[in-house]
Amino acid sequence: MTTLHILNASPALTAQLSSCLRVLSAGDGIVLCGEAVQALRAGSAAAEQLRDCDRAFHLYALEEDVSARAVDSADMPVSMLDYPAFVALCVDYPRVISWT
Repeated sequence: MTTLHILNASPALTAQLSSCLRVLSAGDGIVLCGEAVQALRAGSAAAEQLRDCDRAFHLYALEEDVSARAVDSADMPVSMLDYPAFVALCVDYPRVISWT
């Protein structure tokens, strides 16, 4: 069963991303929102963690949060979501985990 993982904290301040990547299964999705979008910042340790993950997963980010924080995500294979698309994505996955 695939899982959608929602992360909202800065990867520089918490272990949310590292913990999530440890339990990630092939086909799972990760949504970055709030300060978690900092993981998309080019050259960051978090961006390297995402790139180096050996499992096939889908990466999403809330476009509004990426824009508000002026994060350039051009180097990352990320799909941008607006709020209606985020809600639809949550409905599409059989299981959703919000990391706190």
